[in-house]
Amino acid sequence: MHWSGTGNELVSASQDGKLIVWDAMSNTKLQAIPLRSLWVMTCAYEPSMGNLVACGGLDNLCSIYQINQPTPNLRIHRELAGHDGYLSCCRFINENFILTSSGDQTCMLWDIELGVAKQTFADHDGDVMSLSILPSVDPNMFISGSCDSLAKVWDIRTGQCTMTLRGHESDINSVCLFPDGKSFGTGSDDTTCRYFDIRACGEVAEFRNENIVCGITSVSVSHSGRILFAGYDDYNCLAWDILGPTDKYLYRLQGHENRVSCLGVSPSGEALCTGSWDASLKIWA
Repeated sequence: MHWSGTGNELVSASQDGKLIVWDAMSNTKLQAIPLRSLWVMTCAYEPSMGNLVACGGLDNLCSIYQINQPTPNLRIHRELAGHDGYLSCCRFINENFILTSSGDQTCMLWDIELGVAKQTFADHDGDVMSLSILPSVDPNMFISGSCDSLAKVWDIRTGQCTMTLRGHESDINSVCLFPDGKSFGTGSDDTTCRYFDIRACGEVAEFRNENIVCGITSVSVSHSGRILFAGYDDYNCLAWDILGPTDKYLYRLQGHENRVSCLGVSPSGEALCTGSWDASLKIWA
């Protein structure tokens, strides 16, 4: 799932073959988009104007839809083909450009109107599982996390990796920039969340509990930057205080009946959405 940048809407993707746009606060389904491929792994909501959504998965494609038109007439606005592996994550920069990450060990920057890749980012030695960008803070920098256990900082203008962050001992499944764009959180199969500061070029904190023996699928950060939320394979979502103890979580959100596969904090910071393999989304406020 992914929140819009302008309001209370979010988009979710499921392997039931639908991309659904929701009004999260009223629990209203705004639009259901039938997909060509059932094997979808990621989705994104364009943050500036809110007219585009995107998705991708095992079809190796990034499919973009315009959502300001009737569903019966809905067609793919653009289909971006260029990756040689599954699409693990996609994030809009604006209405004209989108970033994608893939199992082919690369990320790509796409010109949506032209439907072509403008830049390829290749420095990982494993599947790239996640990326994070804050276009309103710095549209020229993004973070990636990979199965090579590394997180990397990229300069979009040059296509080069400007920093490599080490610390994790297994696949990094999710990365999320903090609101100031100067630090980021990660979640890994090594059962830990970690907090990296770009200015310090390294790890600041490792959040681990001896009772946690499963991997982390997704991470997100509160509006203030104080709390790091993490979704786990054991059906729970945990909140970690960035300035608190690193071995004791702040609180636990329970309710899902299968692994928490995705989560995200709303733009206003007033709500957290979690998505699960139990085929449900939950809004926590």
